[in-house]
Amino acid sequence: MTPDRTLHPSRRALLRLSLGLLALPGIGRAASLRSEPLRIVTLFQGASDSAVALGVTPCGVVDSWSEKPMYRYLRPALAAVPHVGLETQPSLEDIVLLKPDLIVASRFRHQRIAPLLEQISSVLMLEEVFEFKRTLAMMGAAINRQQQAMELLGQWQRRVTALRGQLQTKFAGRWPITVSVLDIREDHIRSYLPASFAGSVLSELGFAWTPAAREATGVSLKLSSKESLPVVDADLFFIFQRADSKAAQQNYDKLVQHPFWQQLRAPQDKQVWRVDAVAWSLSGGILGANRMLDEITQVAMAGSAS
Repeated sequence: MTPDRTLHPSRRALLRLSLGLLALPGIGRAASLRSEPLRIVTLFQGASDSAVALGVTPCGVVDSWSEKPMYRYLRPALAAVPHVGLETQPSLEDIVLLKPDLIVASRFRHQRIAPLLEQISSVLMLEEVFEFKRTLAMMGAAINRQQQAMELLGQWQRRVTALRGQLQTKFAGRWPITVSVLDIREDHIRSYLPASFAGSVLSELGFAWTPAAREATGVSLKLSSKESLPVVDADLFFIFQRADSKAAQQNYDKLVQHPFWQQLRAPQDKQVWRVDAVAWSLSGGILGANRMLDEITQVAMAGSAS
């Protein structure tokens, strides 16, 4: 992979001469900026999460998707940080006023405005918004926090290994059990796939996927009717509601009373687990992923869902 062309040529030349480039296998190169102080604007949720994990307070962040203006788990670190608009439509004027040294963005969200961002500051452009390990590693490389990033990833690997062992012990000969991740919305259900943020964590833990999930592409399947429920039939369900609304709750209440739902394995075995939508779907970073592990640990330690 060639280096991102998001640093101004003069800056790139200077950085190569003075600090060099750190090569990260499989994810390109990131230029290390000066160590301290560093003014960073993060333009997607996973970047804000990763900055906090690395011990850096951004000078600007985008609004959260829910629990506005900022997710509760990040408020202690980011409560006083200025906001620069939405992840899908950041305010270039506000970013300019903050005079950042580095803007962390993603091609998925910000490809269209990348040339404008480059006129403001150095830009670290990630491919996706939910590849939390890459986000952490690239940001660590860019801001001279490689050691912190390595330590966080090492801690993650140790947690995953230990939790995988707990799950294997709990489910014994049934392991690996199949799993579905369901987002109950106002008028439909979304089933998240292995390529999603939550799916990547569950796959790393060793969970198996339904045939429909294995064969599908993208990050989610949309189920428009209750008659589609057999498609997501699995040994265990993790469910949440991204939309904190009365309509979404009503849809869930109707769902659990539906005959097709009651015939599925997870409901019959009392293995339907309500989880936090922010951690599982909206956070996109290493801290959010660890909050996922916290909730999955409860599954490993409990007999059945309440």
